[in-house]
Amino acid sequence: MIIRPIEYHKKRFLPLLLQADEQEDMIDRYLERGELFVAFDDKDEAVAAAVVTKEDDGLYELKNIAVAPELRRQGLGRGMLDFLMNRYRDNGIMQVGTGESEATLGFYRACGFTVSHVEKDFFTKNYDHPIVEDGKVLTDMIYLKRSLNA
Repeated sequence: MIIRPIEYHKKRFLPLLLQADEQEDMIDRYLERGELFVAFDDKDEAVAAAVVTKEDDGLYELKNIAVAPELRRQGLGRGMLDFLMNRYRDNGIMQVGTGESEATLGFYRACGFTVSHVEKDFFTKNYDHPIVEDGKVLTDMIYLKRSLNA
């Protein structure tokens, strides 16, 4: 897996990014101001993507991390996250917001993230349709954080 930063024509990776954030106008809010990284397989096919934004001095946010559906649970998400943590090392805190899905929360906890805070009703206020993950309608955004200091 080779991970490359993408600076131009970022929306060509929209189908992959929609795997993690299913509403295009929400992706539009952060895609251009964020740094996009895409992982490619040995056939130069995009297999994973992530977007990180700088929210403040010393605060970065993982806005999107997606893996092609047929390649999930093979370590690509963890590999992408490890790459990002190394890339932003010594820069403060990385935070990520997600829904109340135990599978997703478990992934981030296994990667060393801890719960920071909750934004009540985030999904109901910001999305034009119910967001369902693992059979549960999401309402609150759970923010997790991890130190970037080596």
